[in-house]
Amino acid sequence: MSAVRNVGLEFPAQGQMGFYDLGPPPEVGPGQALLLTLYSGITNGTERHGLMADHGFGGGYPGRHGYQHVCRVAAVGEGVDALNVGDLLFLGIYVGHRGWHVVNAIPQPPLSTVLPEGVEPGACALLGVAGVALRAIRRSRMSAGRNVWVCGLGPIGLFGAQCARAIGARVTASDMVDARLRAARETGAHRVVDMRGDEAWQRLMRGGPYDVIFDGSGHERLFFDVFERGLLAHGGVIAAIAVRGETTFPWSMLHGTEASIEVSCHFAVDELACLLHFLQTGLVHIDPIISHRVPVTEAPAIYATMRDDPRALYGVIFDWS
Repeated sequence: MSAVRNVGLEFPAQGQMGFYDLGPPPEVGPGQALLLTLYSGITNGTERHGLMADHGFGGGYPGRHGYQHVCRVAAVGEGVDALNVGDLLFLGIYVGHRGWHVVNAIPQPPLSTVLPEGVEPGACALLGVAGVALRAIRRSRMSAGRNVWVCGLGPIGLFGAQCARAIGARVTASDMVDARLRAARETGAHRVVDMRGDEAWQRLMRGGPYDVIFDGSGHERLFFDVFERGLLAHGGVIAAIAVRGETTFPWSMLHGTEASIEVSCHFAVDELACLLHFLQTGLVHIDPIISHRVPVTEAPAIYATMRDDPRALYGVIFDWS
């Protein structure tokens, strides 16, 4: 087994990333499976919050943050029927990035799904962040014909825009970064608004009011902008997905419109199954979200960029082979 298999990634101190020794994997016992990591995925959300302790996130150092692995089944124990040696699967448990996993596999490993033929395994290392977006779309009572504004086109925002479109919503997407605006156009957003433009707010207002406002930006004044510009429809929903600190909003934004704010976190196996359907039918695309595919040995440089220049990254795939 390659030595890279026997390491994991951790944050020994704020803004620092290092490798730690996992040691070789043990023999599997009854009901267990050994999974070898092929790819893992990171974004500027969870991992950067853990790296920098944003908004009190993480719980101290050293910390191990990460939840997106694509693995090959290397061994199964007695009684395991859901997996076969050689299967590829996505594993979404929050254990940090590591080269191998021994998991309980009866009835199946937690937060996992076997990958079908026809999907690119490396790209599937971002299924977790896509699942977070889909869960948020579902919690915001999305349906066909709803008018949706996705504010902020990081990975969760861009996946949210695609999932809303797949369900049949009319999608307006906005950001201030050229690569993200381009990705929104490539993946089928109906309207794309560059918020650097002088007419940006006027364009947003002409497209509103919005039944769902999906906040992937964390912009401090967003709730006040929504209220002052009349962007939220009666009975509408603000999906507050971007991580925030202490948050203030005008009560009248919700009272007069009988609207609500929803918060969502993580995903379930059902979201993974739905996303695989979207991928296989061409309704959702992962490649436009991938900015870097690098060997995991280059992780220190990636995390340094994440610390110092996070907008230079989008979705990142670590190759553990």
